[in-house]
Amino acid sequence: MASVEILNETGTGRVVLLCEHASHRIPPEYNSLGLAEADRQSHAAWDPGARALTVMLSQALNSPVIASTVSRLVYDCNRPPEAVSAMPGKSEMIEVPGNTGLTARDRAARVAAVYEPFCKAVSRVLDVRGPETVVVTVHSFTPVYFDRPRAVEVGLLHDEDSRLVDAMLDHTDRLPHRWIERNEPYGPADGVTHSLRLHALSRGLANVMIEVRNDLLRTDVQIAAMADEILALLQPALNEIAIKEDAS
Repeated sequence: MASVEILNETGTGRVVLLCEHASHRIPPEYNSLGLAEADRQSHAAWDPGARALTVMLSQALNSPVIASTVSRLVYDCNRPPEAVSAMPGKSEMIEVPGNTGLTARDRAARVAAVYEPFCKAVSRVLDVRGPETVVVTVHSFTPVYFDRPRAVEVGLLHDEDSRLVDAMLDHTDRLPHRWIERNEPYGPADGVTHSLRLHALSRGLANVMIEVRNDLLRTDVQIAAMADEILALLQPALNEIAIKEDAS
């Protein structure tokens, strides 16, 4: 099985969707990374609900999707090869035996097997599109982290380019029931904006990393409702930044 999938590659919508943590699949050559079954299924291994949410957004926006099909514990495609967290020895409180004592050759092999194909797939899609393209990465996060509950429900993350997030936050009054924050529960200082920097900022493309608390993505009904809520923020924001770009 390939380490990356592209869905709706010829979609003509303005948005290109990335889902770096779409799967908890650990290819057999990694011997389950020495993890128990529960840990292989946990949020440490992937972002539950993120792929399904991405697919629904793709259908609504007619947008291409590039998604990793390999667990982020094998290689986290939202981290550069030099980052320790690209192949973590521990994720929250879960030890990852198969990531202990990796040699430079081991790490390079995973970069070649997982990260580079993902990056090449993103470039393949973006290379044939214009400067009006918007990059949206979709993630989910756990409601409890290191035993601390998280109140925020949706995070809109950005690095140096905040124009799309600014525009989306202008419409949060459409979702008065929802706790939405900028750069929460993570931000650039946590090293989570690698994909935005590599694939969007480098091309001057507007972008956002969307984080949704995963207890809001447990059923198809919840996922469909969240897709509608994200679109209630994203679609008017896309229109507004397009108008500003046309005027400049």
